[in-house]
Amino acid sequence: MPKNTRLAFNHKPLIGDWLVIVASMVAVAVMFQQFWSFAPASQLKIRQGNQIIGTYDLNQARELRIKGPLGESIIVINNGQARFKQSPCPNQYCVHQGWLSHAGQVAICLPNQVSLQLMGAKSKYDSLNY
Repeated sequence: MPKNTRLAFNHKPLIGDWLVIVASMVAVAVMFQQFWSFAPASQLKIRQGNQIIGTYDLNQARELRIKGPLGESIIVINNGQARFKQSPCPNQYCVHQGWLSHAGQVAICLPNQVSLQLMGAKSKYDSLNY
């Protein structure tokens, strides 16, 4: 093999290349619609540890106080949305999660073992576990 041999990759896309690109784009669009649901939620399920504390309608204004191993978590329901308002955990990841409004969304406070799960007409998950 000569020393100055270089591989040239300067070819223009062929019809087969374009078919692969278009087929890939269609596949991504179909999978996005299939696996990402943005359906509105109608109910909130609250768990503390392995127990379901309650299921609440999201069409109300309510503040709930749930006791966990570290202390009390405050959950707010308002206008079809729910969120952790306050929690005794050190990092506050659950509070920073913000408002949840779509079916299948979840916010979990692992240190305090409290979780919120929004449910709609059809559920994306069978169950929620720690």
